[in-house]
Amino acid sequence: MNRSDRSKRLLRMVFLAMMVAVGVVISPILRVEGMCPTAHFINIVCSVMLGPWYSLLCATLIGIIRMSTMGIPPLALTGAVFGAFLSGVLYRASKGKLLFAVLGEVVGTGIIGAIVSYPVMALLMNRSGLTWLFYVPSFLIATLMGGSVAFVFLRQLCRNGVLPRFQAALGTQSYAESTSPLSSAAAIAALGVVLCIVVKVLDGALHPEAPAWGMVSNGIAAAGVLAALCYFVFQSVRKRTEAHD
Repeated sequence: MNRSDRSKRLLRMVFLAMMVAVGVVISPILRVEGMCPTAHFINIVCSVMLGPWYSLLCATLIGIIRMSTMGIPPLALTGAVFGAFLSGVLYRASKGKLLFAVLGEVVGTGIIGAIVSYPVMALLMNRSGLTWLFYVPSFLIATLMGGSVAFVFLRQLCRNGVLPRFQAALGTQSYAESTSPLSSAAAIAALGVVLCIVVKVLDGALHPEAPAWGMVSNGIAAAGVLAALCYFVFQSVRKRTEAHD
């Protein structure tokens, strides 16, 4: 290992330690049991900056510290580790699409982590009155809140050219040149489908009397697909116009 590699590895360790510290400090913001939006912000930022394995380690360390010092139940782990890892995996699989990083956090924590939390809380914490979908609504809402902030934050860094410089300094893969309209449109459509699932889950969990909820969920999915199609057409036409110019 040469000096440059050692320097980048040390910088990754420092950045990881900083993310853990920040994650612990800001975790009480807007937190209720089963809902910690700031944790999802940290997960996505760490996934984009360092990759899935570092993000998983970061979420695990934050969860352990919160459980040992703040008296947080095991939700600190089940509500973070799955989304942290999946966010990093989808970000790299999509060649640097931030929407896929957010999508990984929403699916990993909002659905997988929420379902896993039921047996953990029921068996280890002896909580009664829980169901398999008990934590899904709050987890999904929290991931959408934290994910939205993370997306805006990282998108701004990307537009300013700061994100690829950070990734290069940390020695991680940079995807600044990945601007495929098709993959971005697919991410928009996938986000619309996820929002549709969120509404349907809330519908089943809260049992609203208004039948319009079913129409709203279908409308959100349709709007996501339509927005993706419009985005793809617009970006394709713009690229062709720029190429001719």
